[in-house]
Amino acid sequence: MPPMPAAFQITQRAGTKASALILSVKGAVTHSTAPALQEAVRAATNSPVLIIDLSEVPSIDSMAIGALVRAYVFCSKSGRKLLLVGINHRVQNVLRLTGVDSLFDSYATISEAESSLG
Repeated sequence: MPPMPAAFQITQRAGTKASALILSVKGAVTHSTAPALQEAVRAATNSPVLIIDLSEVPSIDSMAIGALVRAYVFCSKSGRKLLLVGINHRVQNVLRLTGVDSLFDSYATISEAESSLG
């Protein structure tokens, strides 16, 4: 795996709802960083709800689209819910243009995403 740029990082924390686990992504998700996102999603198996916070992601490329679709499939197959949070206009455009935006439930904030859980 190629080295990741120093600015890229993924942190994991529990949400305020017991069922939620939050992956906060910082930096562009590209061909060199998408594998780390995939690995973080695969490692986050303890929770029925996975929230991926993209509020600090300025841009994504085709590899990121693949990683997000794989995250969706991984969660769906295991009966887990996947929510995306904090998608900026640029990232939203890429999701829409590639036709995958309809796969994801997305929210402006983590609080809104957790509130949707009931």
